Amino acid sequence: MKIFHIGAECYPAAKVGGLADVIGALPKYQNKSENDVSVIIPCYQTVFKLENHFECINFGKLKLGYFNFPYRILKETSGKLGFELYLIEIPELFDRPEIYNYRDDTERFLSFQIAALDWINGLNSFPDIIHCHDHHTGLIPFMKNYCFKYEKLKNIPTIITIHNGMYQGIFTFNKLYYLPEFDLIHIKDLEWGNCINSLAAAIKCADEITTVSTAYLNEINYSDNGLETLFQRMRHKSRGILNGIDLDVWDPKRDPMLDMNYSIADFYEGKQKNKEQLCSLFNMNPEKPLFSFIGRLYNEKGADLLYKAVTSAMTVHKDEINFLILGYGDNEIENQLKGLLEVYKNNYHVHIGYNEELAHKTYAGSDFILIPSRIEPCGLNQMYAMRYGTVPIVRRTGGLKDTITDFEDNGNGICHDQATVEDICDAVQRAVDLYPNKDAIGQIRIKGMNTNHSWEHVSQEYIELYNLIIAKRHEN
Repeated sequence: MKIFHIGAECYPAAKVGGLADVIGALPKYQNKSENDVSVIIPCYQTVFKLENHFECINFGKLKLGYFNFPYRILKETSGKLGFELYLIEIPELFDRPEIYNYRDDTERFLSFQIAALDWINGLNSFPDIIHCHDHHTGLIPFMKNYCFKYEKLKNIPTIITIHNGMYQGIFTFNKLYYLPEFDLIHIKDLEWGNCINSLAAAIKCADEITTVSTAYLNEINYSDNGLETLFQRMRHKSRGILNGIDLDVWDPKRDPMLDMNYSIADFYEGKQKNKEQLCSLFNMNPEKPLFSFIGRLYNEKGADLLYKAVTSAMTVHKDEINFLILGYGDNEIENQLKGLLEVYKNNYHVHIGYNEELAHKTYAGSDFILIPSRIEPCGLNQMYAMRYGTVPIVRRTGGLKDTITDFEDNGNGICHDQATVEDICDAVQRAVDLYPNKDAIGQIRIKGMNTNHSWEHVSQEYIELYNLIIAKRHEN
């Protein structure tokens, strides 16, 4: 089967969050099942782009309303990723250091989608399925179905995977002329809330909708930033498929970024060595329990609660615990967390920014990881943490609810119900009480490390879904 994944991120080429990890792993495992899998993303000015070799296999001009932009299709040549990676280079729109948060993001990602379809439209051999990811590719199912220039692509099935439904790619109808020409009878498929909504268009026009956990699929039917009734209408073609993790990348036994590799057989010694090295970087005492947070510093991740939660926990436990926070995002949250550096000099550190190596070291060296998310469609951090023998402390929501059970229920982590400072501090207290019991916490670590969240099963589930969609297309 020939499969094209199209998205805004792909590890290691371009990464902001979990979307990149998924698009960088799922295709690799699908390829292992003797499929022909390719990934298409924009060409950003990342370190990966600068340090690797690409060949230009196609070029042209895309039309965005009254504007024309030259583009090139670049193919990564080493084959080291386990799948074919194609970058769409649009110099006027993507030759920038960041992936998101520019004023012209509507123009950037719409141009990317048009260029992708223009290129596919000219291929000698079409894919059997186009797998779109999040709103950045949400208009592809609509354009493929209804824009006159893509008539040849009309029968290719499409699937949209929603990694985070909060972000929907909304813009006003005064930019409708950006889209290639189509019969206006279909304009209703673009509209939601009197605007063009890219995610809503994908939900309406794709053959199948998937979310990245079953619990999140249930949640978005009742709380998803205005799309609840649409999801309810489209429930018949929706399913939740829990993400996996790439066990080649996330393996404490082989991870080159760790100070000491370890497995279940010697995890106590291995984690202690990594904890000692990690604590030495930030002048912390490795005998104390180390709590970490890794992720984007936004309200949806519960990061706005960290300042008060750390302050409250430190007040109660004084010099008994350590906190390490890695992330970036909201400037106000960043400044609040940086303000604690002088207050808790030997028990606390915050690293603002993205650092893949430090993240790996933190998963290995931490005792507990805080994941107090208000919204967590799947969550990969808890899976990475368990893989490295670190106990997740999570709020029961989305994929966290699907993957973590409280240790008092013979589970693999510590759970709380509300995204509040009080609930976080109560969970921290339970962790502090648990920490001295080496046998009990050891059993929780072993349970987590034994949990199988490999992509192998997940990738097969997607292949079965593709075959089902293709069969339905043929029936029609």
